[in-house]
Amino acid sequence: MPYRMRTAALASAAALAGSAVLMAAPVARAEVVDVNYQCKTPIGDKSAVSPIDIKGVEDGDGYKITMSWQKGVSSSPVELGKGAMTPSATIDLGGADDGTLTVTGPANDAALPANTPIKINDLSGTYAPKKSGKVTFTAGVLTIKALGTTTTCTPTNDPGPSLTLDVKAASGGGGTGSAQGGGSGPDTGAGLPQTGPEDSAIALGTLGGTVLLAGAAGTLWLTRRHQSSRVRH
Repeated sequence: MPYRMRTAALASAAALAGSAVLMAAPVARAEVVDVNYQCKTPIGDKSAVSPIDIKGVEDGDGYKITMSWQKGVSSSPVELGKGAMTPSATIDLGGADDGTLTVTGPANDAALPANTPIKINDLSGTYAPKKSGKVTFTAGVLTIKALGTTTTCTPTNDPGPSLTLDVKAASGGGGTGSAQGGGSGPDTGAGLPQTGPEDSAIALGTLGGTVLLAGAAGTLWLTRRHQSSRVRH
């Protein structure tokens, strides 16, 4: 195989391999994290550990975030009838973004027995990124409202993130993350050409095209001149 063909084949293979690596790069990472809740209830303090799962899917210009409890937390000394308990929670944002996201859900769809860990239904909310980059989602405070009372459960074991998302802000976002920035000032056309490998390849390609066009124009001119000479003779 000629040298130029081998070089082109190798370049194509490298480009395909690079594309495969980019396509395989994860944009989200989720794991179930044990959260140790300390709850302030109307009848005193209680504690419970529940594995927390947080998932995120794209939803328009934002992401739908869903928070799930795999075990019940807190309890009630009396039975909570259907629709008597309404939960909500906060999720702490980290990484490229900060602040909190509030997630909510429906009231209990079945009666909850007395002195039994309260099963929390999945809670969800919409997250609109303010910046582009990797954002972490960590379980925050859980709030349970039932029969005119409020119970707050706060994580005390400094749990790690349950979800990491590589997000992109709708407006392009801030400078954090993997966004590529442009030059530091306007292009006046008077600057020196860059000397990086990519720019050198572009410059050589442009020069080659110019030489090719010049050669074609010269050949055409010589042909026409020869034809004119034959007509005059």
